[in-house]
Amino acid sequence: MTDEKRVYLVRHAIAAERGEAFPDDRKRPLTEKGITRFRQIVAGLTELDVEIDVVLTSPFVRARQTADILVNGLRSSPRVVETVALAPGASYQSILDELSVVSDQESIALVGHEPGIGELAGRLIGSRHPVPFKKGAVCRIDLDGLPPAGPGRLIWFATPRILRGLG
Repeated sequence: MTDEKRVYLVRHAIAAERGEAFPDDRKRPLTEKGITRFRQIVAGLTELDVEIDVVLTSPFVRARQTADILVNGLRSSPRVVETVALAPGASYQSILDELSVVSDQESIALVGHEPGIGELAGRLIGSRHPVPFKKGAVCRIDLDGLPPAGPGRLIWFATPRILRGLG
């Protein structure tokens, strides 16, 4: 039996701008455009036969909404778990701790924010540099186990435009 894990990193979709309408950054929702485009992105993931067992998400509204659209659009109907480990400013170790809780799953998605999701991608593949994510971008990194004993393998990285085109 292999302990290989498929980890999908997802940056939340297009959200309302910061400002007077949303003085609390945690409560900024997705825009209609963000919702529509992310549904198209999920259709693209479905075309790639992406199946996910569990989705870990930041508790911020825009990330949770993105996670819900992801779950509702996939054939596998994964469960969603909110965790502050994916909120802006959280540590790499806190993310690893959360991943250890779901280490019995083979395929895990993490929905978060920039720059954290890009920094996480970089660390998971053994890079000293973050991987920049546009809103709605998704990548797959395969790990030999959780916690990872060494660098993972970047299997693919897809921009929102590529995934929408597939959907």
